[in-house]
Amino acid sequence: MIDSLFDLLRILTTPERLIHLLSTVFSGVWGYALLAGIVFSETGLLMGFFLPGDSLLFTVGVVAGAGQLNIAAIILVLIAAAIIGDGVGYALGKRTGPRIFNRPDSRLFKQEHLRKTHAFYEKHGGKTIIYARFVPIIRTFAPFVAGVANMGYPRFLLFNVFGGIGWVTTLTLLGYSLGSYPLVRAYFDKVIILIVFISVLPIVFEVLKSRRGNS
Repeated sequence: MIDSLFDLLRILTTPERLIHLLSTVFSGVWGYALLAGIVFSETGLLMGFFLPGDSLLFTVGVVAGAGQLNIAAIILVLIAAAIIGDGVGYALGKRTGPRIFNRPDSRLFKQEHLRKTHAFYEKHGGKTIIYARFVPIIRTFAPFVAGVANMGYPRFLLFNVFGGIGWVTTLTLLGYSLGSYPLVRAYFDKVIILIVFISVLPIVFEVLKSRRGNS
């Protein structure tokens, strides 16, 4: 199962393999639906922290640049999926927060991730909804924590919309504009690693700051 999961992640973050998937098994509207489902699942199901959100969006941009996806259409579809996913996560937090916080750890759910997100939210407030879009793991749990904290929905929706638009547009257009360069395609796996590294930098900075504050 683990091997199959890693193979799926490699398909979703390799332009040639993603193009093959979108032109065979998930051609046409099904391809858009597949990508939207992945983006939605990362925040809407509380178990999508392992999904390659940032690298997937970059890869989607590259695939669109190769002419396999309509760049405007895919951006709109993924923005909608991101906003709806956060909305579902918020609703889950609003309705089932205490039960989820008491839920035991499993392969797809870790209490530690939830606690770190809660601390991040307590420190940054509503801006976390925007910040979290660019931070793996925090992105998955931030809308849920906002629901648990009883953040007003109109305010949450404002941050949700701005965050969803900024995240999807930035990373997709980055892939769209850089994907045609031979150097990027030749070292694509390293570019993906760089994107993931940059994505987790905010968490690293927060950990370092908290350690300095406690020392």
